[in-house]
Amino acid sequence: MAITIGNAPCSWGVEFANDPRNPSWQEVLKQNAAAGYKGIELGPVGFMPEDPDVLAPALKDHDLTLIGGVVFRPFHDPAAWDDVMDGAVRTCKALVAHGAQHLVLIDSISPRRAPTAGRADEAEQMDNAEWAAFRDRIATVAKLGTEEYGLTVGMHAHAGGFIDFEPELERLLDEVDESILKICFDTGHHSYAGYDPVAFMKRHVGRISYMHFKDIDPAVKADVVANRTDFYKACGQGIFCNLGQGDVDFPAVRQVLLDAGFDGWCTVEQDCDPTLPGTPLEDAQSNREYLQSIGF
Repeated sequence: MAITIGNAPCSWGVEFANDPRNPSWQEVLKQNAAAGYKGIELGPVGFMPEDPDVLAPALKDHDLTLIGGVVFRPFHDPAAWDDVMDGAVRTCKALVAHGAQHLVLIDSISPRRAPTAGRADEAEQMDNAEWAAFRDRIATVAKLGTEEYGLTVGMHAHAGGFIDFEPELERLLDEVDESILKICFDTGHHSYAGYDPVAFMKRHVGRISYMHFKDIDPAVKADVVANRTDFYKACGQGIFCNLGQGDVDFPAVRQVLLDAGFDGWCTVEQDCDPTLPGTPLEDAQSNREYLQSIGF
């Protein structure tokens, strides 16, 4: 069994490909390697070069493996289907070109759900017809990724979307076949939503194909939930602290993975505001050192 640790462009503040605050993709690769990681995610499609003849040599120069990529698009919005499919197809093609394995699906933040991130009891729910159409859109992209591109597809719960809280994720898993949809489990978003990441992992570890490691500052979480703070403003307030400094029990996470014989990538995703004091490189190094200290 081998667990390998990677990182992702969101740890450098890269959430959207066209954000003028983004560092260059070359700098992200350079710093990721310098911090001791052997793999990296694609980031939002369009951030890294989509021409494999450009990206492949750069990955090789830094001894990095491309792990996977995320489709962070509004699956909840039927009018945005062309946008969802654009992101899905482009991401699939990029992953296949570099031999990457993991396609991650995230329902992006909805104005209907953003104010109730972390507030499961207050969150608006879809009616049965809207849910069924939403579920089927997710299943369509999952089937595309698995059957047409040979990828492993995982659903990732995310604050402010319609797959945020534990019951929604479990309902989706019950209704979409495991052969096409597994779990990309994010420890931080699960805590943000108000649930116990370790307890969920113990119940569902057999379906987890890929891990995202985040930690949550409990004081910031309490503040942003109480004040219904926008997700990106919460990132600016430092809700995602360095690993080992928040409320996620990473030694217990590690033990669940070891007990299950998990074999694969665990990727650090410390969503941040790139304009804050300190540097993503320092955080990336600290996170790698922490994970090494507990046996990863």
